[in-house]
Amino acid sequence: MTIADQRARFAIPAEVHYLNCAYMAPLSREVSAAMVAGARLKEQPWDFRPADFFAVTEEFRGKAAQLAGVPADCIAVVPSVSYGLAIAAKNIPMEGGQTVVTLGDQFPSNVYVWQEKAARCGGKVIAVERPSQSCWSEAVLSAIGPETAVVAVPHNHWADGRLVDLVAVGEKARQHGAALVLDLTQSLGAMPLDFDAVKPDFAVAACYKWLMGPYGIGMLYVDPKYHEGEPIEHNWINRAGSEDFARLVDYRSDFQPGARRFDMGEKSNAPLLKGAGAGIDFLLEFGIETVSGELGRRTEALAREAQALGLTSAEIGTRAPHFLALGFPEGVPDGLTEKLAERQVHVSLRGTSLRVTPHLYNTPSDSDALVQTLRDCLA
Repeated sequence: MTIADQRARFAIPAEVHYLNCAYMAPLSREVSAAMVAGARLKEQPWDFRPADFFAVTEEFRGKAAQLAGVPADCIAVVPSVSYGLAIAAKNIPMEGGQTVVTLGDQFPSNVYVWQEKAARCGGKVIAVERPSQSCWSEAVLSAIGPETAVVAVPHNHWADGRLVDLVAVGEKARQHGAALVLDLTQSLGAMPLDFDAVKPDFAVAACYKWLMGPYGIGMLYVDPKYHEGEPIEHNWINRAGSEDFARLVDYRSDFQPGARRFDMGEKSNAPLLKGAGAGIDFLLEFGIETVSGELGRRTEALAREAQALGLTSAEIGTRAPHFLALGFPEGVPDGLTEKLAERQVHVSLRGTSLRVTPHLYNTPSDSDALVQTLRDCLA
């Protein structure tokens, strides 16, 4: 099934060619409208009832759970990936001599927290390197052993888009008693993931990229075996009985059920929650498998045109369908970034590769502008 371009639903001028969703998704008109509607709830706070503090949060939690295909009780509302990973690090045991396996040049949010934990516990972080043209799976699997405490990886690398076989990695991690912690910010919403098959201990995603939502809000999956764990902050609304505002000073030691104990403070942020929910609605309108297939067709078409210009890229299966990293065998042409900017072609240069990440708001003219710019620079 193909999806027609959804450009009319976004405030992107015709002359702007934004092929950079891995950097930040533009907000659709529906998302912006939902955020405005959420903000206006505070114009008349006398109408924002105690029950609404919970209702706006549970609405988002339910949509996030639906997108991930997991129970709502397993979703916590977090402000960022680093917040969610701090919860994971706090609740996963690690002893001296144990290791954390990560990817080489992995995005820092899923590295710093493990460096700190390893330093405190007398362990170490192992950043694996992949063979030049393969995905990351073999390198990760080879690094997992009896000494591994945590495998902290994404579904695909944030710079080159190459994949990690999370089912195989999860299985080997469990064989050695290691926890699997995922940063899905660059994949959730753009590529299907079977949580039942992968069985992560924790998985977090920020909403502002492939979940098509605003900045400052994210979702954290917490496996049920951690539902009695310790949050990194102790706020009033996560405690049991907090729905009864008249009894908030009847202090409680028990928590709201499931992963809710890990929710951030002031989670009842209606503009962010409603905007993030509208972003998820946009994706669910088509279905994640259909979105992934459409994005794969678009990157494949671009890859073929780039190949005709002498550029290289990995095949789908080695890379995520929504990620295209173009390599320059003769080196990045002089003036490439300047010409791209001059022609309003927005992509990301990561090292010696050009990261191209389109979405449903892109039109053929966006691809044409990119290819023509590359052609001119390589001539």
